[in-house]
Amino acid sequence: MAIGDRVRPRIVVVMGVSGSGKSTLGQTLATALGWDFLEGDDLHPAANIAKMAAGQPLTDDDRRPWLAAISQWMSGETAAGRSGIVTCSALKHSYRDMLRHSMIDHPEADLTFLYLSGSRDRLERRLTTRTDHFMPPGLLDSQLGTLEVPTPGEGIITIEIGPPPNEIAAAALAAIDGERRPAPTPDQR
Repeated sequence: MAIGDRVRPRIVVVMGVSGSGKSTLGQTLATALGWDFLEGDDLHPAANIAKMAAGQPLTDDDRRPWLAAISQWMSGETAAGRSGIVTCSALKHSYRDMLRHSMIDHPEADLTFLYLSGSRDRLERRLTTRTDHFMPPGLLDSQLGTLEVPTPGEGIITIEIGPPPNEIAAAALAAIDGERRPAPTPDQR
């Protein structure tokens, strides 16, 4: 069964610091799978956007309502039996736990995190060349300082951002597809 033919709803959170390619990958995955897509940045309160645009990093208190709005979208998607892709930096373990908690009432659904990882130099190059985003390159160090790199115990899929976008998308699709496949039985080997 292909990913898009799933019976169980699934939410995929594409996470990483600004400039890692979350939006590009998220849109590509949603299109390929025929799933709903949410650009997590669209749920930031206006005060958060103004703060970041002014070069000021967000605090945990600033992020809480934003994470709650993303959690609400995730819960709504799974309650309706739909699968979806959402972008969210999810920089801290506690933020990821908040997103996981939104799925607690939906044991019928799966949740997958894809962490887009890249070097500071690569991220900075990406940020300095983009012109259509409120997040200034000067906040990269703040985001990297806040980032709690996922640990193996979190079960998060890590994808390096060095290859071209189509290769990153192919790797992400393969990882999502392989994540929930049952192990073959002895008769199937």
